Amino acid sequence: MNTTLQNLDSDLCADPDTARNMVRTDQEARRKAVNRDHIQAWASIRTKADWEAFVRPRIDALRASLGPFPDPPNPLPVHLGGTVEGNGYRIENLVIESRPGIFVTANLYAPAQPRPAMPGILLVHSHHNPKTQGELQDMGMLWARSGCLVLVMDQFCYSERGQHHPGPRQDYRFRYITGLQLYAIGNSLMGFMVWDIHRGVDLLLSRPGIDPQKIIAMGSVAGGGDPAAVAAALDPRITCAVPFNFGGPQPETPYPLPEDAETSFNHMGSGSWESTRNLRLCARDGFLPDVIVGSIAPSRLIYAHEFAWDRDRDPVWQRLQRIYADFYDLPDHLDFAHGFGLLQGRPPQASHCNNIGAAHRVRIYAALERWFGIAPPTEERQERLPDDALRCFTPELKEKLRPQPVHRVLSGIGAARAPRNTPDRRDLQTAWAALLGDIEPVPYQETRHPYGAEPFAYERISLAFQPPIAIPLVLCLPTAAPSAVVIGVAQAGKRAFLAHRADDIAALLSSGIAVCLPDVRGAGELAPDGTRTPRSRASSQSATELMFGQTMPGAQLRDLRSVCAYLRHRFPDAPLALWGDSFAPANPPDFADPLMEDSDAPAHSEPLGGLLALFCALFEPDIKAIVARGMITGYQSLLDHAYCYIPHDAVIPGACTAGDLCHIAAALSPIPLRFENLVDGRNCPASQTHIDTCFQRAKTAYAKTPERLCLAPGNQPDIAEWLRINLAFSPKQR
Repeated sequence: MNTTLQNLDSDLCADPDTARNMVRTDQEARRKAVNRDHIQAWASIRTKADWEAFVRPRIDALRASLGPFPDPPNPLPVHLGGTVEGNGYRIENLVIESRPGIFVTANLYAPAQPRPAMPGILLVHSHHNPKTQGELQDMGMLWARSGCLVLVMDQFCYSERGQHHPGPRQDYRFRYITGLQLYAIGNSLMGFMVWDIHRGVDLLLSRPGIDPQKIIAMGSVAGGGDPAAVAAALDPRITCAVPFNFGGPQPETPYPLPEDAETSFNHMGSGSWESTRNLRLCARDGFLPDVIVGSIAPSRLIYAHEFAWDRDRDPVWQRLQRIYADFYDLPDHLDFAHGFGLLQGRPPQASHCNNIGAAHRVRIYAALERWFGIAPPTEERQERLPDDALRCFTPELKEKLRPQPVHRVLSGIGAARAPRNTPDRRDLQTAWAALLGDIEPVPYQETRHPYGAEPFAYERISLAFQPPIAIPLVLCLPTAAPSAVVIGVAQAGKRAFLAHRADDIAALLSSGIAVCLPDVRGAGELAPDGTRTPRSRASSQSATELMFGQTMPGAQLRDLRSVCAYLRHRFPDAPLALWGDSFAPANPPDFADPLMEDSDAPAHSEPLGGLLALFCALFEPDIKAIVARGMITGYQSLLDHAYCYIPHDAVIPGACTAGDLCHIAAALSPIPLRFENLVDGRNCPASQTHIDTCFQRAKTAYAKTPERLCLAPGNQPDIAEWLRINLAFSPKQR
């Protein structure tokens, strides 16, 4: 029987490409619907009052989506790490505590001699390099010579703020990990970046001689324009914004735009691992990028693009013109800047730059002179300093401030937001449903393909929920009517389950227990591709779900709960058990974290199976036993180290705030619950001591029935027997 199981033909979809693209096809249909509704809503706006009624709730929703903010520090803690005296300028190397325990390193460029009514310019650097990059130095020096205060801060995770190994673009890649950790505690990378920008505005406004009517936020071409635009939309103290590559066509957008761009343009965009380019909840709540940029009005705006720009066909530019000219009667408050060539081109055919290049600044100079009286430079001088000259965190300041690693600060925030007591099951259901998204089972259409095989029968079944989502599953049946059904789910899918757990499945069938192996969306034969790396399509699809207000685990839970409904209908007298598993290798406990995307990249955990088993048992009242293998010990464990290795689609924003996995386990008492082979945030095997500590709440809840709770550091050999024994109890015996 075991060999038969291992060789069983489990794939159901005739076209593998259709299966792999199922989630993508569904998301594209929903994206088109969002864009269609967005275009129709814009068409109904006729007046300034219409526009403000449209935009106000969307910007409120944007603010809420970023996560909770603390009270702004007053006064702002600022520490001087040193100064540099230059030709016509002076640089202060500063350390700013933007929130408790979070320190921002920044260079403040100022005129050599103080001047009255100085404009303040805040430069938000790109994701390519930190504050010391040459173009940033050029702009800091030239505008300081023109009488401005220019603040260049390291973005979150960059340069002196990094907690990771240095290397090419490691700051950029590492903020992906920190973004996952921020999601876990209910915050966001964009929220932390915007908060830092706002504290930069505080600093500029605190300086003698600053003109509060001349505060300019300028966001660089890649990853700088996004937070600069959001910061300006949320802070009216920013009187001018220059966000590059945000709100309209991107460098990747085909040029020129099609003739029907007004109706075909993708205003929503789509998710990617780059977490500032796809704002969580934006599609659900309507704060799409063009809305964010448009909301900056009536403050001044330079709509900026790194490469060639199709001005005549850009529908966002047409909207901005209408907002400024028709709604606010301030057409001169809007300008534009752009480069030349295409992303695929190479200099000098294309205007590639690291932050904001000299070619892009030509029109910016003219607008700033017209609006704020800032004299453009007579020449593009370069007097670039070595990185060490711009270092802010001196040994003396480190000794004085004793900064903690960022993950420890975030861990403290997560712990403070966790429930103090163990919530009851109903409270946990309410809290987790709000985080997961739509998790309610849906109607299905069954297509069954029975096969005979001795000494058991199996069926390949497709459950179609709504086009194009159809969940394939394999149902292995004992010779007699099943006494119970065990549902096995894993990221690697039913094929891996059959390959790795054939002995256990055979033992269950011999005991008269049926085994159902579904591939929920994004798993098994429905997985988008063979990789699970940060830059995989799986990460992009997960980020897109967050834009829709959904999570991949929530959608997968909906699939699993629908499978439960199907099995109840088909086998009304057979109790159900859940078995979530993982076949991903763990990392050795003492391994050294390599550079991200190295060839020897560490293994990522695959906790989906265990998570779905636990969540499904939380929401389904008749589950009789639960097995979770290879699951993380909890979302708080993602904060135990600077590095965490978990797929994007396994992270649920706000998880630490709802009641972690330990709270769910405790609330399930006295249902038999078995945790095995658990891993920590770095995907290292969790020790028995660590497991016991993490699940102390569960041990307390199961104190009267300790035999129903198993916490084991490795996979145990008696899983089928454990399920058989616990499924043998009738509901009345419980």
